[in-house]
Amino acid sequence: MDNAPIIDEFRTNHGKVGGPFAGMELLLLTVTGRKTGKAYTRPLAYTQDGDHLVIVASKGGAPTNPDWFHNLLTHPEVTVEVGANKFQARAIKVTGKERERLFEQHAQQYPQFNDYKTKTTRELPVFLLERIESSGN
Repeated sequence: MDNAPIIDEFRTNHGKVGGPFAGMELLLLTVTGRKTGKAYTRPLAYTQDGDHLVIVASKGGAPTNPDWFHNLLTHPEVTVEVGANKFQARAIKVTGKERERLFEQHAQQYPQFNDYKTKTTRELPVFLLERIESSGN
């Protein structure tokens, strides 16, 4: 899927997009490729848990994790864009009961994630995005 039009629309409209993502809270996640070292940007649905953002590596219920999942494990420092705000964050993979709680919270806001869960035998990974405070503050 070519994400360039969605990314352009997101940046032009300060986070608001139409089409299949209309009405969803989206962020842009820029990760470093584990093999290439290049920056890759992906639009993702997110929810909030306190000061953290929550993302799920669903890949629409595909049998394998999305590429960005593997990149996060290798390079957890990322750039996040929410609305017109852009900041550095650290991705933390969540497991156990906390993963379950955050997934259920995410699926409550976006019921399609329950469908994704039933389409695959893998556990859909959940990450917290924790803002990295700049040293200038």
